[in-house]
Amino acid sequence: MRYDLNLLRVFIVLMEERSATRAADRLGITQPALSNALSRLRDILQDPLFIRERYGMQPTQKAEGLAPGIMLAIGQLDELVLEQQAFDPASANLLFTVAPNSYVEYVLVPAIVAKLREQAPGIKLRIIPYGNDLAETGVISGTTALVLGRIIDPPDNLIVQHLMEDSLACVVRADHPTVGDTITKEQYEHLKHVNVMPPGRMRAGLFQALDRQGLKREVAVSVTHFLSVPEVISVTDYCTTLPNQICRRLANDSRLKILATPVDLGTFPIDIAWHVRYRHDPAHRWLRSLIEEVARSL
Repeated sequence: MRYDLNLLRVFIVLMEERSATRAADRLGITQPALSNALSRLRDILQDPLFIRERYGMQPTQKAEGLAPGIMLAIGQLDELVLEQQAFDPASANLLFTVAPNSYVEYVLVPAIVAKLREQAPGIKLRIIPYGNDLAETGVISGTTALVLGRIIDPPDNLIVQHLMEDSLACVVRADHPTVGDTITKEQYEHLKHVNVMPPGRMRAGLFQALDRQGLKREVAVSVTHFLSVPEVISVTDYCTTLPNQICRRLANDSRLKILATPVDLGTFPIDIAWHVRYRHDPAHRWLRSLIEEVARSL
């Protein structure tokens, strides 16, 4: 039997998106063209494959059964083709969509952009928010190239690699009336605190570290980004607990002073994840290696 391999790609995208509109957008085709491709698929596979329902297109039992084999076959074919392709970063003209959490955007992205300017000036980055979960980033469907941050319970179609660890430190204003060059547990618990609230389950990290050490904290202000913190700290007697890599950047601010935490709060991980289809993509591999190089340099 002869058939168009592009039809199998349509099948995969419909399985991942469960929406004709999103699938057509991702494939770069019109919805009538998508409908035509689905009709041909139904004829070849002798099954409706996808049933329109109120909230999208749901796969039939046969489609669910065929999906793993089709995805594996297309993935293997992609790998064979991509491995033969050369990649020259200096002459490449590409756009990568990347979803970093707020920590990575603050700490790593500027250095990544500087490296790209030196080594691959034609490669552009589109930064989108990490959001509340992985599905919102687009990495599960493959529309987003990479996510960077704390990755919890990834699905099977994501490859996750540990990137780096960071620890925590305290920040108060330079002329704080009660805190000198060190901060005690009693001082820490007596002070009011500024807290950064990242989205989703990532916010649990510091709270869990404090609980493990039996360290209490009264939060007076919660903000959504690290950039807000020094402005609040510099005009109050509040304290904040931030990642060390961020504190290193705040150390040059004469309004502030950086202190070790009163107890060891451990470290937290930063991971990088991507869809399995990009595993052997030479441009994608090159970008991942550049990001790993930047992380190691810290």
